Amino acid sequence: MAFLYRLLRPLLFLFDAETAHRLVAWFLRRLRPRPALTAPLEARVLGLTFPSPVGLAAGMDKGEALTAAWFRLGFGFVEIGTVTPRSQPGNPRPRLFRLRRDSALVNRMGFNNDGAEAVAARLQRSVRAGPVGVNIGRNKDTPNERAAGDYVDAFRALAPHADYVAVNVSSPNTPGLRALQGAEEIAALLRALAAARDALPRRVPLLVKVSPDEPDGRLDALADAALAAGADGFIATNTTAVEQGGLSGKPLAARALRACARLWLRTRAPIIGVGGIFTAEDAYQRIRAGASLLQIYTALVYEGPAAPRRIAEGLRRLLERDGLTLEQAVGRDAEALGR
Repeated sequence: MAFLYRLLRPLLFLFDAETAHRLVAWFLRRLRPRPALTAPLEARVLGLTFPSPVGLAAGMDKGEALTAAWFRLGFGFVEIGTVTPRSQPGNPRPRLFRLRRDSALVNRMGFNNDGAEAVAARLQRSVRAGPVGVNIGRNKDTPNERAAGDYVDAFRALAPHADYVAVNVSSPNTPGLRALQGAEEIAALLRALAAARDALPRRVPLLVKVSPDEPDGRLDALADAALAAGADGFIATNTTAVEQGGLSGKPLAARALRACARLWLRTRAPIIGVGGIFTAEDAYQRIRAGASLLQIYTALVYEGPAAPRRIAEGLRRLLERDGLTLEQAVGRDAEALGR
């Protein structure tokens, strides 16, 4: 598969990034569902069993719920979204750009999706071989004063079909959204979501996806307030803000790593580490910074469909080399990385 992708990548890169994305999605929709291949490393986090700690980050599957295809590639879990309560087209195209020399992407997508009810119907029909999370946000035309209503509406529609829900308050592509990362704002939002969760017949973990651009004091306050209001953990991190859009890939790695370590030192809560992870060594460093699970996005674009299995297998070898289990490695280097 890796060899085939090396042959096909130059062809895909002839198209603009979003068109190439759509072509890949078209192909994935035509893959027949089958059980995932045996994963090299299992993780148990948030009361869930993950066949592999390497998952697909939100943004790649914006609501098509192509879960069977993603698991066939070797992902241990899949995050769908961001999904808003009402459908919206997102920002004008072009809005996704490759920075090939930097192994990076810039996206200005703006939460383009078909809305919570449509995505919930697809999730209900989806084929799974591991946990599926859903990432939720507010609609662009909803002011922050009414944002909690949007998040709760999306949560109520999607949570019955999700193993966890990620609360996206950190995208740089929805005007004003990052203001919801303030301690008071995130506490009010999480209290509303926790109340909606308590009305469900099963408890769905809530994770807060944070920005890599927050000052230390603001990140600490966010973490404290979110946990006190009912959050179960964090996703560290979203893209870093550039002049227009969010930057992902290798240039994000250092910021995302430090944010992960600081959150773990502050909270000891479960963290999904994401941002600039391309190799098994990157993955191991993020685990030792405090992540219990990992996600990739840009690495899939540049390295191809073999990336999730290659990273997971390499991570297993690194753990064996050091005589550690995955759980024992979490946070070992956080003190040095997060201060």
